[in-house]
Amino acid sequence: MNQHMRPDPVAFIDIGAQRRRLGTAIDEAVGRVLTHCQFINGPEVTQLEADLAAFSGAKHVVACASGTDALLMVLMAKNIGPGDAVICPTFTFCATGEVVALAGATPVFVDVDETTFNIDIESLKRGIATARRLGLNVKAIIPVDLFGQAADHDAVAAVAQAEGLFVLDDAAQSFGATYKGKRLGTFGLATATSFFPAKPLGCYGDGGAIFTDDADLAEALRSVRVHGQGTEKYDNVRLGLTGRLDTVQAAVLIEKLKIFPDEIAARNKVAQRYADGLGDVVKVPVVSEGNVSTWAQYTIRLPGGADRAAFADALKSRGIPTAIYYPKSMHQQTAYRHFPVADGGLPVSERLSEDVISLPMHPYLEEAAQDRVIKAVRDALAA
Repeated sequence: MNQHMRPDPVAFIDIGAQRRRLGTAIDEAVGRVLTHCQFINGPEVTQLEADLAAFSGAKHVVACASGTDALLMVLMAKNIGPGDAVICPTFTFCATGEVVALAGATPVFVDVDETTFNIDIESLKRGIATARRLGLNVKAIIPVDLFGQAADHDAVAAVAQAEGLFVLDDAAQSFGATYKGKRLGTFGLATATSFFPAKPLGCYGDGGAIFTDDADLAEALRSVRVHGQGTEKYDNVRLGLTGRLDTVQAAVLIEKLKIFPDEIAARNKVAQRYADGLGDVVKVPVVSEGNVSTWAQYTIRLPGGADRAAFADALKSRGIPTAIYYPKSMHQQTAYRHFPVADGGLPVSERLSEDVISLPMHPYLEEAAQDRVIKAVRDALAA
């Protein structure tokens, strides 16, 4: 190769490789929808809900328009509103706290664990106390299964039970992950996920789903999903949304779900090679014993004193893209600065926002590309 020619960039997430693997299956699935023309609530939506229930072990699945709607619909179905507080980790995508504010309630931000990046149980307890001190009616906890790894659901459930709260699991990044040998979807009152194209299981547009074992909640969610309708179309019994998943996206997801277990295994192989190749120069992510991550992101922490911007530039010059999730935690963002935070502050999240960076991760990342990433990281830190 001419030394002045850059190698082809490594894909951060490679939806195209997956598309090639699926071949004509997606085209045929979408073609069937184009033939029957039931674009809203067509038979594929019902089929997908059944497939997702079988996969996750949840009794009821309600497909919806996005991961954000999935979270919001549960809060709406539970009548969460003004005067109520919902406890959320601050180190997460904004949708987690956004839905609480959209419902009219107050998100109270708590810190995360330095090792797993997931909700810190002691900070959670302090956050509940903070909210009550402020005169808020604490109703729920939204733990996040960040970057593909399940939160400590047993510990969260113990706090929720002791405090009389319900748990809404935000599994937007981690559907398919397992916690102590059990797939996400059955922890807490309900689990929300996202099928945004870049997610481990993604569609070709926006999409989401809610999982629950509670039949009454599932019924309420189906009402919220269509403007809060009751038994008669024009007698709406509650406030709702246009929260439906369209049939074309359901058709795509049915096909993708078939290869999903295989893709999770492939992601874990990539993660293991990264850990082996980088564990001595950066802090590599740690998966708790008994868990399997879906590796929505492979997020490392740079050593103290490393210049993150220079590191990212060094990798970019070698065709290796990176991303930062999250340069600001929620409590540091303009729209959320005025909401309460747990007593004792959120120091871990603030530290993470300073030194985390994510590397390319997808099931189709070949070993040669992995080696390029590993070498680039090592060279950048040795420079």
